[in-house]
Amino acid sequence: MNDTSIGSAEFEYVTGQARPSFPALLAGFEAQSAAAAKAASVELDLRYGPAPRETFDLFRAATDQPRGTLVYFHAGYWQSRDKSTFRFIAPAFTRLGLNVALVNYPLCPTVTLAELIGSARASLDAVANVSTTHGRALPLVLSGHSAGGHLAVELALALVSDASAASVSPGPTLAGVIALSGIYDLAPLVATTLNRNLKLDAADAVRHSPLHRARRGCVNALFGVGGDETAAFVAQSRHMCEAWQQAGNPATLDIAPSADHFSLLQEFTSPSAPLHRRVVAFLDEVLSAR
Repeated sequence: MNDTSIGSAEFEYVTGQARPSFPALLAGFEAQSAAAAKAASVELDLRYGPAPRETFDLFRAATDQPRGTLVYFHAGYWQSRDKSTFRFIAPAFTRLGLNVALVNYPLCPTVTLAELIGSARASLDAVANVSTTHGRALPLVLSGHSAGGHLAVELALALVSDASAASVSPGPTLAGVIALSGIYDLAPLVATTLNRNLKLDAADAVRHSPLHRARRGCVNALFGVGGDETAAFVAQSRHMCEAWQQAGNPATLDIAPSADHFSLLQEFTSPSAPLHRRVVAFLDEVLSAR
């Protein structure tokens, strides 16, 4: 039996993150997402690979001159959920002149975490290929929530590694990273019930922890987390931001005071929310430099 006491890994990453409001909140997300999917400017379930879940939705910018593409990876601890629940996010950013790509990816334990990350990496090339204006490739801003925040940072590091490897062709142009409530040190998860499907050993956890691999040459990053999340989740974002900065890269930490793990997405998309205003300023900064 897993230890669920306050301060245990099971509490910090599983039971302590739960809130009674989550079912109603997620039902609201589903309803808003169903409405968003009816937009004339959306293309659903575009393929980027042969696996059933290797698909993405593309919401076109509400302007004639898109500034870039926000690529969003959903939550679910790498083992659950679907992009369709989070389509409600797109309108908040298409009205700012961005395309928005919502990416699905194969889930553990059907695939290993390494294979999952590889699929997510493949999605970027497909998104870049359909996100052009007047024949010019648009810069990408990688984003995601929870497991998706981890993927956004992992892929940002992968693109830097690809760019420095002479044997690898250049990847898409990356402008920035917005990672929300991510898990960047996976070691604590090995001792939790989450690992029944992740099947990580200690070496795997280190290998797939971007906290240990921050390097110089990475793009500007904004790390967001809810102030009402567990201490471990807040620490994950704080430590990742510090590692990004210590490697010589620009990074900012934003703690939304009263937000929990899922209400943070309301802060991300609501025009009146301080986090959304911070995100808008961040997008203006990183895209104006391109």
